Amino acid sequence: MNSYKTLLQWLRELLIERRSEVKQEYSRVLPFGEYIVDRWDKAHALDFGEGSSVYDSAYVYGDVTVGENTWVGPFVILDGSGGLSIGSNCSISAGVQIYTHDSVKWATSGGLEPLQYSGTTIGNNCYIGPNCVISKGITVGEGCVIGANSVVLADVPAFSKVAGSPAVLKK
Repeated sequence: MNSYKTLLQWLRELLIERRSEVKQEYSRVLPFGEYIVDRWDKAHALDFGEGSSVYDSAYVYGDVTVGENTWVGPFVILDGSGGLSIGSNCSISAGVQIYTHDSVKWATSGGLEPLQYSGTTIGNNCYIGPNCVISKGITVGEGCVIGANSVVLADVPAFSKVAGSPAVLKK
């Protein structure tokens, strides 16, 4: 019990110290894990491309590949259960959810039908705005912008801008 209290006290002191450093340098306050996990080390451990980073609060499942210099923000879900590929130089904003499976047929059949899987691809040089949802089997072409809070249910041609729920092409 005594070693538990010592560890707990040490963690609290670490949090206070790191919170102060980060607040002073970057004017931000973060969840505890963000103070101790290096985003670039996490990306390296996931075999993401050189220079990519992924926040500690991001969930990464299954077969996910990410190119170089891609930023994956906080509270993101990358579901690679059906195969997910994200290119280089992408910005995946906070709260984005990218899926490669769904359970619609499973649920509506009372569990008789299997889960449905289909690979999803995000091209190079894409910006995915905060809180977007990209469904399974979607291809987002190179150089695309997906507006905040969009739900992407169809492929997005290269160099396009889409927004809305469901997402539609914008000029």
